[in-house]
Amino acid sequence: MSRLPALRTQFLLPILCLALVLATPAQARKVEFGDYEIHYSVFPSTFLTPEVAAANNIPRSRSIGIVNIAIMIKDPEHGGIRPVNGQVEGNVVNQVQQLRRLGFRRIHEGPNAIYFIAEYQYRDAELLTFQIRARPTGQEEAFPIRFSHALYND
Repeated sequence: MSRLPALRTQFLLPILCLALVLATPAQARKVEFGDYEIHYSVFPSTFLTPEVAAANNIPRSRSIGIVNIAIMIKDPEHGGIRPVNGQVEGNVVNQVQQLRRLGFRRIHEGPNAIYFIAEYQYRDAELLTFQIRARPTGQEEAFPIRFSHALYND
């Protein structure tokens, strides 16, 4: 069996995450901190194909969501923004204030794709509040982001 299809599948998650962060403003958001932008999106793990989920060790389930964070810096010299490395940590809180820690992992695919993703459990239509801290490499302070989101099962 050729390794080529497996390699293609391995690179689909970062492409999907980039598309979700940058191409769909209705689902993706950003917060600006001076020269930095923190882009974030939330989606159900069932949005991933079985092949992409398996290649990236992500369980597909109607009760597992994915939060995706990208740390970007404004780059006027090249006419836009570019990703930077860093650290991301955070929690998710439900409506009765039960807190769960998010375990972010870095996906680094070349100079144009750095993402931080975490999986979390959710119930259909459950409104969750995300409390994220993103710290770009070289910065002493982390940038706080707080947003609420609910996912719905089809």
